[in-house]
Amino acid sequence: MELRDTDRALVQAATAVAKLRCRSQRHTVASAARTADGRVFSGVNIRHDSGDTCAELVVIGAAATQGVTELETIVTVTDRGREVVAPCDSCGRVLAAYFPSLRVIVGEAEDLRVVPIEDLRG
Repeated sequence: MELRDTDRALVQAATAVAKLRCRSQRHTVASAARTADGRVFSGVNIRHDSGDTCAELVVIGAAATQGVTELETIVTVTDRGREVVAPCDSCGRVLAAYFPSLRVIVGEAEDLRVVPIEDLRG
């Protein structure tokens, strides 16, 4: 799938959150997701010795609190925004179940691409 300008803006949004909020071992990954009408929701992971919650799941919850039932595109960044990563297997399953037509931005910073969520599920 073609990388759109709005996709690049979504990567920038996730990177901005990562640079601002991922400054400790409690929060190391940020995600941003966009709805079809252009609303953007972001979140960071939560790390704790009782268990971790991935940034993608925080984004789903943030969107749900605003009544959003469909996300169009998501991206996850780590290393304070320097690296784009695919959702972990568990988050991939949740994302695919909730949003089967979700587009996911993946790849190296200079070679980003968009893939359907189903393509990430092995």
